[in-house]
Amino acid sequence: MIGGGIFLVPNLVARSLPSMPMIMGVWILAGAVSLVGALACAELGAAFPATGGQYVFLREAYGPAAAFLCGWSLFTVARSAQVAWLAVVFSIYAGYFAPLGSLSKLVSLAVLAIFTWVNYRGVKLGAMVQNSFTLTKVVGVLIIVAGALLLRGHAAQNVGPTPGAQGFSGISLSSFGVALIACLLGYDGWVQLSFVAGEIRDPKRNVLRALTSGTLAVGAIYLLANLAYLRVLSISEIAASEHVGADAAARIFGAIGGTVVSLLILVSLLGTLNGCFLTSPRVYFAQAADGLFFRRFADIHPVNGTPGFAILAQGVWAAVLILSGTYESLMDYALFGIWVFYGLMIAAVIVLRRTRPDLERPYRMWGYPVTPLAFLAITVWFLVNMLVTRPGAAFASLGLMLTGVPAYFAWQRHSQRAARAKQAPAQV
Repeated sequence: MIGGGIFLVPNLVARSLPSMPMIMGVWILAGAVSLVGALACAELGAAFPATGGQYVFLREAYGPAAAFLCGWSLFTVARSAQVAWLAVVFSIYAGYFAPLGSLSKLVSLAVLAIFTWVNYRGVKLGAMVQNSFTLTKVVGVLIIVAGALLLRGHAAQNVGPTPGAQGFSGISLSSFGVALIACLLGYDGWVQLSFVAGEIRDPKRNVLRALTSGTLAVGAIYLLANLAYLRVLSISEIAASEHVGADAAARIFGAIGGTVVSLLILVSLLGTLNGCFLTSPRVYFAQAADGLFFRRFADIHPVNGTPGFAILAQGVWAAVLILSGTYESLMDYALFGIWVFYGLMIAAVIVLRRTRPDLERPYRMWGYPVTPLAFLAITVWFLVNMLVTRPGAAFASLGLMLTGVPAYFAWQRHSQRAARAKQAPAQV
């Protein structure tokens, strides 16, 4: 969940909400929404502790068609485009230390290759890398927080009046919504634990523990980071900065602080990139195991025990997106699709409570049915807001998702022909 967003997103929030209480409030609300989503994910993950997560939940609630469209969208647009985007942003930030020029794409492809190899070798190696990056970036955020809150002398010389003293004038529901979208993107990632539920020890207990403790911890870290930013920078300075974390560190520790935080942003990007390879290919694996994707995606490496082909395929497709130069637009398109399936997943809790009341549920989400309905209301608002404010990206995303409809029927016909061929008597 903790990626480069906490170092960048506060800039977008401050542009929309020139008020310290509102800034903190929108981060709290986004954390609460994410926690509700995580709790719904925990109920579904404990009831269906299988590799594939979100895909499996939709299959159980709505049938194979909706589940297929989910997996199809994740591979063709959402998660693969995210991987490509992260690799390119890494090369851009690496250029802060040494101009890369024409080597930029080569650096992006090299990063893709490294994390494809790491996760191809085994889930333990991928998890070890993930934990190392997570520890590093959390420590980095806490250094900024400690510096801002404890080293007041250096910071106070540069700040003057307490930031955030502005009132609520000029703040509309639309501007609050724009800030909420940015914060929700900063929290994004909680769903990906469910992708590897089938490879977690004691998933009926540990999925819930990981999702709730992880989401609460991230929320606390984000609030502390924003308090730190607001303590050493004015809201107008935050709104004008494209590298809020680096500027805050430079204000506290001097130029070396900005350099250190830039390195931490690179580490954060690498951690998020590794997380995508650790989790998303498990969805394609589960889909192929159900006969709804290329059969090779269901192959398990005989030595490493990983969905090796699915991991390699995601790396190759992400590399194609990087070389095509369309990664930025694809990332925009992906946002709409991701939230369509977030809404369907949370609605699946309600659907399954009604259609399968006898299903064993080791955990039942808190606040049902109010909490899932509140999440769905925010999801509908988010999607409508995208259709109104960014119709090009939203409708393009919808079109890309709908390409999965003919693909689904093609796979259905292929599966039926294959089944009939197996049942037909051998010709002599």
